[in-house]
Amino acid sequence: MRWIKGFGRFWWDFVIGDDWLAAVLVAVAIGVTAAIAHSHITAWWLMPVAVLGVLWLSLRRAIRSA
Repeated sequence: MRWIKGFGRFWWDFVIGDDWLAAVLVAVAIGVTAAIAHSHITAWWLMPVAVLGVLWLSLRRAIRSA
């Protein structure tokens, strides 16, 4: 049981890390990209734009809290 708990904590820390909002926004961006691609629209450009937006938001929040 201890091993399972440690494994779960590792993945929580790896995926969520310090900024849970960034993880949620990236997951939403992946879902939106998949939905757009499923409707046969070119969606390769969405993830780089989303990642840049999430990075900007995360940095802005970090600077304001410092």
